[in-house]
Amino acid sequence: MRAPQQERSRATQQRLLEATVDCLVLHGWSGATTTVIAERAGVSRGAQLHHYPTRAALVLAAVTHLAERRAEEIRKEAAALTGDRDERLDRVLDILAAAFTGPLFVAALEVWVAARTDPELRDALVPLEARVGREMHRLTVEVLSADERRPGVREAVQATLDLLRGLGVANLLTDDSHRRGLLLAAWKLQLTTILGT
Repeated sequence: MRAPQQERSRATQQRLLEATVDCLVLHGWSGATTTVIAERAGVSRGAQLHHYPTRAALVLAAVTHLAERRAEEIRKEAAALTGDRDERLDRVLDILAAAFTGPLFVAALEVWVAARTDPELRDALVPLEARVGREMHRLTVEVLSADERRPGVREAVQATLDLLRGLGVANLLTDDSHRRGLLLAAWKLQLTTILGT
């Protein structure tokens, strides 16, 4: 394959992956058909099928790709933070909370719910989610500068992720930002103590 053709192929894949997440957010699982996704990406169905032969393959590739991209964004945002450790912890939790209210989270929820009743999708999603979950845990440890050798720290990091995920779900139907802000402020104080900052 010549370089320009490879570049076009990568560009097509990129458009398909981004269109998939957009369609999941805009139309939900049932409305995010491969036809709708290909149309939004501006590619033919044949091109879509060439790169991703099934809807599940396309959706899982999109979630994987965007999870990796979002993790890199979180890492960069956290690295750019200044201030003392308490200020950094406060900002890092805000960055992480934003990840659980953004488009990728909404798209992932659509896929999780669909996988509950679709055995083929579930079989493909479970290992992906396990990997993404482990990577998110490691990333959170990294950006919080947490020492998991200390008692309770590993559990506190996981509780942080579980709390943020739950707050993200609560935010789907109504603007839950006020309550979310209060809960995050309380958790930040507890986490500061647990992490020994």
